[in-house]
Amino acid sequence: MVYPVSVDENGLKLRPELMEKERLYHCMFGAKAMLLFKDSMDVLNCYEIEEAGLVEKIRTCKDDSELEDLFAEYVRGLGKRSGRS
Repeated sequence: MVYPVSVDENGLKLRPELMEKERLYHCMFGAKAMLLFKDSMDVLNCYEIEEAGLVEKIRTCKDDSELEDLFAEYVRGLGKRSGRS
């Protein structure tokens, strides 16, 4: 299967027709991580992450499943810092 997100010298290349709904995709663009998500209504959401520590963790993810685990852990950590569980 062709991965629907790629980067070349001209920037980010998307093929939303190949994206599964409710699945997180990612790619690296310079010093940034780009996260993409096609929701249940076919709306494409794109997030740009610049925080160096988080970008490096994303860079080490081997696949999108590992990326989803990373963000689940990250969100749990945010909840603990704000007093939520």
